[in-house]
Amino acid sequence: MANADAITFMSLADGTLLQRHPDGAFRPVVAESDRAKLAALTEDEVERMSATDLDHPGLDDAFWERAASPPTQEAVSIKLDSDVLQYFRKAGRGYQARINAVLRNHMRAAGKGR
Repeated sequence: MANADAITFMSLADGTLLQRHPDGAFRPVVAESDRAKLAALTEDEVERMSATDLDHPGLDDAFWERAASPPTQEAVSIKLDSDVLQYFRKAGRGYQARINAVLRNHMRAAGKGR
């Protein structure tokens, strides 16, 4: 990694946040965002904290009325040329989502989608 020294924080798969220290070692960050502390908070405490957080947008009823649901997905069987399928699979996990994104972009370009 060319800029590995520039990385000051990283997250593990379990959500643990690590910070790089001057000696180069990554150690867990002990902060207010600790999962155990959050899990112990009551709903009222969370509401009070979010109401005073300037970076937290209000998620009132009006917000939820404007929120859009993601499109539903449907399992289908589709025949693709083998080289096309290999191209998408070569990029690794999520190839079906990438195929879906290409099809959605085509649909939008044709003026048929959101």
